Amino acid sequence: MPRKGMRSIFFKPSSSSPSTSSQPPPSPLRTFSDSIMEQNIHIAEALINKWDDSKLGTPLFSGTRQEARKYLDAVRGLQSAMQYFVAQDSTSATLVRAQFLMQLAMKTLQREFYQILSSNREHLDPETVSARSSIDLRSSVSEYVSDYDDEITASEDDFRISETERVSMLAMEDLKAIADCMISSGYGKECVNVYIVMRKSIVDEALYHLGVEKLTLARVQKLDWEVLELKIKKWLNAVKVAVGTLFHGERILADHVFSSNPEKRIAESCFAEVTKDGAVSLFGFPEMVAKCKKSPEKMFRTLDLYEAISDRWSRIQSIFSFESTSAIRLQAITSMVKLGEAVRTMLTDFETAIQKDSSKTTVPGGGVHPLTRYVMNYLTFLADYSGVLIDIIPDLPQSPLPESYYRSPMRDENPPASELSEKIAWLILVVLCKLDGKAEFYKNVELSYLFLANNMQYVVSKVRRSNLGFLLGEEWLATHESKVTEYASKYERVGWSKVFASLPENPATEVTAEKARNHFVKFDAAFHETCKKQSSWVVSDPKLRDEIKGSIGSKLMQMYSEFYEKNRVGSKSVRFISPEDIGKNLSNILCGNGDSGSVSSHSSSTTSSSSHRSNRR
Repeated sequence: MPRKGMRSIFFKPSSSSPSTSSQPPPSPLRTFSDSIMEQNIHIAEALINKWDDSKLGTPLFSGTRQEARKYLDAVRGLQSAMQYFVAQDSTSATLVRAQFLMQLAMKTLQREFYQILSSNREHLDPETVSARSSIDLRSSVSEYVSDYDDEITASEDDFRISETERVSMLAMEDLKAIADCMISSGYGKECVNVYIVMRKSIVDEALYHLGVEKLTLARVQKLDWEVLELKIKKWLNAVKVAVGTLFHGERILADHVFSSNPEKRIAESCFAEVTKDGAVSLFGFPEMVAKCKKSPEKMFRTLDLYEAISDRWSRIQSIFSFESTSAIRLQAITSMVKLGEAVRTMLTDFETAIQKDSSKTTVPGGGVHPLTRYVMNYLTFLADYSGVLIDIIPDLPQSPLPESYYRSPMRDENPPASELSEKIAWLILVVLCKLDGKAEFYKNVELSYLFLANNMQYVVSKVRRSNLGFLLGEEWLATHESKVTEYASKYERVGWSKVFASLPENPATEVTAEKARNHFVKFDAAFHETCKKQSSWVVSDPKLRDEIKGSIGSKLMQMYSEFYEKNRVGSKSVRFISPEDIGKNLSNILCGNGDSGSVSSHSSSTTSSSSHRSNRR
């Protein structure tokens, strides 16, 4: 038969009982039972009065647990006596006396419960509690449960626990023992109230020290980005600690202290009340950030927030698995949804910004355009978030990228990853198309080809040296590397056509001295003019620069050397360049300063992103 709480026993409407005269005389068995129960009350009275806080200031659980065990056993005996006597005569003086003793006992236990929670704040901190699983706790304190041995020698040898962990486990067992006793005696509400007040203050204080603030959306939206970013950094650290130790530790503590309740309703209620306000506030902050004004430099912090929740989602579900904590799970998932929407919006805005770039200023020397640097640096950082972007990207409208242009290496194995790869490829294609248009602003056709070669090489280099290479694959890289070669060849053909044309088509053919002199003069003039013009041009990539110079030099040297050897004797009156001088002069080309000057709108976001990535985790 389920135990009845003392409140329900003593405050239910009394029913008329038969008169004493109508009762049969007590049997010897009943008289014996009466004496046993009265003895229980007598034993309990001695211990309860001894530890009444109005008479003795020493905490019951501060000394040997043997005394605490006797006290709790006495309270259980008192409860049995009350249940016995209420069935015999609910108005008996013995029952009233027992009720008074029970109230004194509960007052003492409530005081002890509070004192253990208060004096063991450091030993019951979530980090210490969460360091050991519930299984560890049950096994580590097995001797405590059986003998109330304050030393737990065997457990210490077996588990080699630290002093802090030992004190923590003892405190948790003390709390559990008191909670079991108070709940079974009908005073669970008093026990729970003390627990909630004490533990909630600890959680709230911990979150405060972690920098978690109760902010409104209106206030967050008014913050400067620099200030908001600092708050995001604090939040990223706070969520690690909160989920990893704070809330996890509170769940373990509540589950353990109230583990005797088979349905875990008391543990659930306590845990929910202790953590709900703080957790909702913690997981609500990212949603407010997601609702702020969107801009490119906010992309990566937004992804950090999304990633922080996503990486801990399974643990959040496990810790807040109760129905009463569903609002916390809902807030966390809502923040993820809103952050995902913000990321998709910023990606769309990013693409639009590329397409709307209307700068007509040419980069000196045909160097890498600031738009190229900006976009590729941005995409490089994005690729580092591929794990979370795979979850976010599929909800974006599909890009009109023809399959013939691009095929993801992950199309068949991982469709979501393939969608991310195709989105990245599309954004690169958008910027390459813009660069084609910007190449037309150069007056020299050869310089426009050099510009395209430089920018394509920069794109390929960024892809190969980052996670973009994994997303786009070798086929994509090979295709675009061939375009670098194509642009470089066109630059060489157009830019050096005048020099090659100054020599006869067949340099090994003998020509008259006059024609030879004319060829030498034309070659010398064309070569020096071209070298002078291209000395201010630039190829930023050293490998590409060496390849271009090597290609030009080998072809020129071959043609010119043959012509030089055949015709130099008859042209002594003409000052002409020697084959050895060709290489020396070529060393001075394509080494100009290709800086584009101020890159205003693009550089600030890239710099912000770079700084952010260097500080990330």
